[in-house]
Parts: sequence; C-alpha cells; structure tokens
Amino acid sequence: MSESHQARLLAFPGTHESKWTKPLLACDARSENVQRQLQRLAPSEASVLIIGETGTGKELAARYIHEHSRRNGPFIAINCGAFSEHLVEAELFGHEAGAFTGAQQARAGWFEAANGGTLFLDEIGDMPLYLQVKLLRVLQEKQVVRIGSRKAIPVDVRLIAATNVELEAAVEARQFRRDLYYRLNVASVRLPPLRERKGDILPLARHFLQTYQRESGFERVGLAQSAENALLAHDWPGNIRELENVIHYGLIMSASGVLETDDLRLPHTATTRYGAQSSDDDVVDIDDDGSDASTGDVFKFVGAGLRRLLQSDRPAIHQAVERLLLVTAFEHCDRNQVRTAKRLGLSRNIVRAQLKRHGLLEPASISAAARDSGVALA
Repeated sequence: MSESHQARLLAFPGTHESKWTKPLLACDARSENVQRQLQRLAPSEASVLIIGETGTGKELAARYIHEHSRRNGPFIAINCGAFSEHLVEAELFGHEAGAFTGAQQARAGWFEAANGGTLFLDEIGDMPLYLQVKLLRVLQEKQVVRIGSRKAIPVDVRLIAATNVELEAAVEARQFRRDLYYRLNVASVRLPPLRERKGDILPLARHFLQTYQRESGFERVGLAQSAENALLAHDWPGNIRELENVIHYGLIMSASGVLETDDLRLPHTATTRYGAQSSDDDVVDIDDDGSDASTGDVFKFVGAGLRRLLQSDRPAIHQAVERLLLVTAFEHCDRNQVRTAKRLGLSRNIVRAQLKRHGLLEPASISAAARDSGVALA
C-alpha cells in the first residue's frame, strides 16, 4: 500500500471528524463492501443489526447510517452492558416521580430523547429477557410507557442494535427472544475484524500518526519498514482500538522521526511470523504475569485431559467441564458477569443463566437487589 493511496474514511460530521474517522477506513475490499452496505441501508427506515467484535467500529457504522438517513432528530448511543440490570428499564423508557426509591422527579428515557432520530443499542445481547419483551412492544406499537405511569407516549425512533456475540446461539439457548431477534435483524451488517482486512492496517496506522501528531504538536513521524511488517503480522485481538493505542504509545516513545518496531507495544514474536502462514499451534499469548505461553500447547494439554475423562467412567462429563470453565472464568474476572461474558465470547444473559444453573448465583439475592432498587423485574 503506497503512502499516496487515498483511503475513503467514514467520519462523523463537523468537529467529530478528526476523532472518529478511525474505525471504518475503506482500503481493503472487505471494508469497501461494508461501506457500500451502509450507504444502501442509510436512506431506509429499516432496523439494522450490526455484528462485530469489540473495537471494530460498530458505533461509527451506526452513526454513519444515521447521518446519511432522512432523520433530523438526534443520535443516541446506549451500551446495554453499562447499566445494572435493575436500572436499564428506567434508562430506556423513563420513569415518573416516586416510581421507585430515589425517583424524586419524572425523567424521560432514551427512547423519548431519541424521538425523530436514531437510538443505538450496543451489546443488545446483554439485555435481560423481561426487558426484551418491553422493547419488542415499543418497536411494534411505536410508543413507550414510563415506569410508574399508564400513559403511552408516542415515539418515532429508528433502532440500530449491535452485538459482539452470535445472537442465534442466544436464541437457541432461550436467552434472547426469537421474535425480537427477527424484528431487529431486518437488515444486518457484519464488520470484519482487523486481522481479516489487512489492507486497512497501514493506512489506519498512518492516519493515527497524523491525528496524534496534529493534536500533540509532534513533528512528522513516519513508519519504518520493520514497524510496518510488525503491524501487518499482529493479529489485533483488540481491533482498531488496539491499533490506535499502539500507534499513540509508539509516537510517545519514539526518539526519532521514524517509528521503529521497538517503539511499538506488540508481542515480541509478531515480527517473526510476518510473511508466514501461522497455525493455531504457533500463536503465542501473553499470560497475566507477563510470561509467554503457547496457546497451542495449552489446548493440547486440555485435549489430553478431555480424552482421559472420556475414557473414564465419570458421568455427566459435559456438565462438569462446562462448570469448570465457567467457575474458572468467573473467578478470573473477579466474579464480574459482564467481564466473564466478554472473556468467554457469550452474552451476559447466557453467562447469568449458566451461573444460576450451576448454583453459582443465589436467586434470592438477585431478587432482593432488584427489590431494593425499587424497579420491578417483571
């Protein structure tokens, strides 16, 4: 990819442009295909489901759809995993004064705030089942009822939802309503991870360099060939967000006008894999304690253990292995459900159901917490 290549950037309008041009840059053929999809969907009123890993630019895609639609209202972005389960309902649909403890005055929800515009619900898979029912009704009836009220309020909102997990699996596990899934998935856009669109890596890296040079007043810094090789070799599990952080860090640490490999905060083995096709057994991870560990060797070890279990007479092996994985991940994530779900690549609803099934959550304590909040669960 030459330095003179002019990439097409999907950007927020006005003052946001310099900050938000990063996630969707159309140099790679896959990115160009995504851009064409967004351009076709934007003028319609269809609900859109955006699917992609964390850091691939799902919110930017939603903003692009809104900015190129016929809607004149605001764009409101909400992360469904950012609120506790007993607060999501009040945030989305609003509440009247005295509806629950602490509700001293009436407050409009995000649906009302987005009236005439677009509401973007990120991590839709984390939405509790009882709220999925209410969301479906709002989409069908085009009106909301605040908590503590019986009056329906008309709303004109286009909904765009996003997920980093496969909702089909959540539907089959009965943790996501099938009817809501079909209602949201009128049109879907799948954002490929950065590792699958190598043609975007170097143009994005140069874009980040220019952005942070401009913001921080640094002199112009280029990329050494070895640094470009390292960037192309990396798997980018954190996608665009990780690339931005790597470039920002490298710019700060660079002692010359050229960004070298040593300036980049990347795994040491990245450059050794450049230009070679690596298998799963070749991938190297960094453990929490900073030591190198071969993922392939770990999976071989686990596989050997599973074979021994299968050769034994132990009953209910699947349940035992599932519980072991769940307990290990839950403890590793400090018993945080949202972090556990993200680490396992599942929705919070699925993780929550599994924790309950294996007796790792006390239903009574959950109900008590909800009652204390003053918000009904059903």
